[in-house]
Amino acid sequence: MSNRPYNFYPGPAILPLEVIQQVQNELLNIGGTGLSVMEVSHRGKAYDEIHKTAMADLKEVLHIPDNYHILFLQGGASLQFAMVPMNFLRKGTADYVNTGSWAKKAIKEAKLFGNVNIAGSSEDKNFSYIPRELNLSPDADYLHITSNETISGIRWNRFPETGYVPMISDMSSEICSRKIDVARFGLIYAGAQKNLGPAGVTAVIIRDDLAEKCPDDVTTMLNYKTHVEKESLFNTPPCFAIYVVGLVLKWIKKQGGLEALEEVNNEKARLIYEVIDGGDFYRGTADPADRSIMNITFRLPSEELEAEFVRQSEKAGFVGLKGHRSVGGLRASIYNAFPLEGVKELVKFMKKFEQENS
Repeated sequence: MSNRPYNFYPGPAILPLEVIQQVQNELLNIGGTGLSVMEVSHRGKAYDEIHKTAMADLKEVLHIPDNYHILFLQGGASLQFAMVPMNFLRKGTADYVNTGSWAKKAIKEAKLFGNVNIAGSSEDKNFSYIPRELNLSPDADYLHITSNETISGIRWNRFPETGYVPMISDMSSEICSRKIDVARFGLIYAGAQKNLGPAGVTAVIIRDDLAEKCPDDVTTMLNYKTHVEKESLFNTPPCFAIYVVGLVLKWIKKQGGLEALEEVNNEKARLIYEVIDGGDFYRGTADPADRSIMNITFRLPSEELEAEFVRQSEKAGFVGLKGHRSVGGLRASIYNAFPLEGVKELVKFMKKFEQENS
């Protein structure tokens, strides 16, 4: 399928081609049932195996300790913005770090449930960096961070120390892209549609002690305890999306796991940043110390040139390079499934475009 364009969309985003092909091959007959995975009962044997294997593979890939539960929920990260404070922000204070658009959305929801302390912010410089000094509350119910901001192209290279305060992180745009110590977090959540699978399912990794603290006065569907006790089968789960997540996790294992993927991801980002840093034509928008390896954001000398860059890039077979509408500019989202050869082709295009327009 060499006619497929190089897909730089930020999400829903590129999936491994072999995964899409396997979905195609199995679409009408899953596990010898003669039925599609979209038709079988979520209580039946065929789906039960898919569900449990996906959970087991995510645990293996991320090296998740035994005192954590894996949940497959709906509503995306946007619902988690509310579920987190609904379950854990009771009568005290929660610390939030404001690093961009997604962090701001989480903060907005949290303020509906209790007191929010903005422990740090990079809004003063258009979210181009990760705050170094944090004003943490010693008795906070939790600290919330967004580990990677897709719009401004920054990420936490080093996670803050929180002591006994649970750290909660939205990892939607970088889950499974690098090695992390899950044990440092009380809860991690991630919409699947960037690195794990299609839109429609959200992976939640929650530590046992936090799950046990969920109060009984939270509505049933929005209580983490409900989904822990029922292993994400309290209601009909997004079966098809979870099925694809399971295939992606097997693909990750086939690539050599997170260690191998992180090495390739670093190389892909390095190649593009070298072009950006190599002259005055391209200008990166993120502080070099905090630049994302998933979402590379940059500007050109004028908005007219940026529009021309998008037009010519699409003609050359690159799609999704236009920056987010709220900030403009350009953005290359190079998630796990984006091939190294595609990055090399983009680098060639960028150099040629610079030569022709300088």
